[in-house]
Amino acid sequence: MELPLFRHKHNRALRQAIGLGLTGLLLWRLFIAVDAFEWFTDLSRHHEAWQLDEIILALAVCGLCGLVFTLLRLKDLAAEIHQRNQAERDVVWIALHDPLTRLGNRRRLEARLREADAQTVPANLTAFSLDLDGFKKLNDLFGHQAGDEALMEVSYRLRGLFAEEEAELFRLGGDEFLILLHDLSPLETGAMVQRTLNRLSQPYRIGSIQTELGVSLGVARQPEDTQDLRELILFSDLAMYAAKRDPRQQWTIFQPEMNETMLRRHKLELQLRQALKTGEIQPHFQPLVELRSGRVVGFEALARWVGADGSQRSPAEFIPLAEETGLITELSEQLLRQACLAAKQWPADIRLAFNLSPAQLTDKLLGLRILHLLEEVGLPPTRLELEITETALIQDIGQAETLLSELTQAGVHIALDDFGTGYSSLSQLSRFAFDKIKIDRSFIARFEEEQKQEKIVRAIIGLGQGLGLTTTAEGIETPSQLAQLQQLGCDLGQGFLFGQATATARLTPPLDLAHLAGDAPAP
Repeated sequence: MELPLFRHKHNRALRQAIGLGLTGLLLWRLFIAVDAFEWFTDLSRHHEAWQLDEIILALAVCGLCGLVFTLLRLKDLAAEIHQRNQAERDVVWIALHDPLTRLGNRRRLEARLREADAQTVPANLTAFSLDLDGFKKLNDLFGHQAGDEALMEVSYRLRGLFAEEEAELFRLGGDEFLILLHDLSPLETGAMVQRTLNRLSQPYRIGSIQTELGVSLGVARQPEDTQDLRELILFSDLAMYAAKRDPRQQWTIFQPEMNETMLRRHKLELQLRQALKTGEIQPHFQPLVELRSGRVVGFEALARWVGADGSQRSPAEFIPLAEETGLITELSEQLLRQACLAAKQWPADIRLAFNLSPAQLTDKLLGLRILHLLEEVGLPPTRLELEITETALIQDIGQAETLLSELTQAGVHIALDDFGTGYSSLSQLSRFAFDKIKIDRSFIARFEEEQKQEKIVRAIIGLGQGLGLTTTAEGIETPSQLAQLQQLGCDLGQGFLFGQATATARLTPPLDLAHLAGDAPAP
């Protein structure tokens, strides 16, 4: 309310000053008409005792002083008005800009969208949606101050790349940026994208450290892709996420099928949330068999989504979505609880194997939650075996080391899953205390036909024997695979040859492996 009130007072004072000026001008014209000065001179001469001339002189001096004071006051008022207007402009600027990077914020973008809605002819715009790869890790390792410095450096580089008249720059939150470029031709787009990626991918000096940040960039054009600015920004976002999901490319141009993919993904996400509420996703159990005796020593819990109408969805479809949307924690806890309740009814020497998602390893309280769940259900930690992939370990080795230490000290067994398909397998074996390594099914599927694959399987089994680790072969489907793995000395196996995953664990007598492998040719 201050600024309108101030303006009201200023306008009233200005009107009063103008009124006084006009009054003075009218009096001056009247005095000329009646020869007021001559009349006053004659009067003061005839009445010298009255000292009229001295009185008038004193009044004139006072009036002149008042005029000077008024002019000075008007000057102060003008300066104050300027300061108030500048403060008002600053408040508006702050409301429309990100204080850290000094780029436009979401409110500024909304104002820009309203401007676009009022336009009758669509503009020639190209939208770049940017997302920084590795920014979260920088924040986690060096703190939010380092992250803020990186964001300021990104904005500095963007302002150096784009002049104000050719582009509008926005920070939409976190490490997401938007660039709206004016009159950029399709032929110039690729070159501008490459300039942007090259500039933002250069090393960053943050305090005493030097780091690098990757960039994922999506491009959409107006009016080719859409005439609506809101859709243009949405489409560039879709293209950016498509680039982010594909490690082979840093940027991509919007394609109509991306929108269809987004709609399907949104529908599936809603269905997944509903499935979590209704409990449609249940653990199914696949047996782990000792290859020497045929004895079932455990079951691996696998997520299966069977809808009310009997339709099934592949885990390869909904597990990645759960990880992207942050639902994996809720899903994993539901499955683990149900699997532990089922395992509690098994014989005491039968273990439960359960997969941990890479996304879960970023949770610093994961170990405590798992141990609390085991205590609540009443399943001894020694009967649980958690399977962790190499890829999950390298995302945050320090956090993974702390988590595995908590779990192993409590008695939980740890298996290195998909061995040989990740990064630095031997390094992980030397750093972490694993109980088991699992040979990925991709090796088992081809090791009979390809000599190189057979040597890899043989080497992994030998490595496990040398380190005193149990080896498990995944994906055993044929009698010949079973016979050759027995010959190589593999400890455990799982696959369709022994049984598919079922809703209830099938506790059978030891399998007749000699019969299963009987039809296989001699290795």
